[in-house]
Amino acid sequence: MPAPRNALRAELRQRRRDLPAAARIDAADRLAARLLALPFAPQRGHVAGYWAMDGEIALHRWQLTLPDTVAYCLPVLHENVLRFAPWRPGQALRQNRFGIPEPDLDPADTLDAGAMDLVVTPLVGFDAQGGRLGMGGGWYDRSFAFRHDRPAPPWLVGAAFAVQQVDALPVASWDVAVDAICTEADTLFASHVTA
Repeated sequence: MPAPRNALRAELRQRRRDLPAAARIDAADRLAARLLALPFAPQRGHVAGYWAMDGEIALHRWQLTLPDTVAYCLPVLHENVLRFAPWRPGQALRQNRFGIPEPDLDPADTLDAGAMDLVVTPLVGFDAQGGRLGMGGGWYDRSFAFRHDRPAPPWLVGAAFAVQQVDALPVASWDVAVDAICTEADTLFASHVTA
């Protein structure tokens, strides 16, 4: 399974990189509206996004329009899982071992994945059945493995550009399903979620 997934990753990463800047900005604005309209969008608590890299759809508009009672967090690599740290523009960041900015905090001051109310994950690809393809490191799958045995929260939402959709994706036993996938054009809900 790794070889076909890796070839597909390369193709879909190029698709998103090829989008013009104006289309990216418009897509980020429309994605924010979709994320805010989710039926399970929290009005308080902790939500997590990501620092957009490598052509990923940006979350800045969503972050800036969240209710004041919601704390926006970024992922922080810790051992072999993700932890989450509240972050606002202007606060200190450091680059992790993959060159991705993350809040400059001691891991003891970060939140466990189970403490989140909603987590928006970047996608490399997705299909209409809710299959998702990430970068291949397994960070989200390891961090949210507990979702195999228990329902939300945290609600897990994949974010991508519409051009990253494919007909079907192979699903592995370790893949943690998302509850919804949002693009600038649509919101797809998993079969277990009533919208």
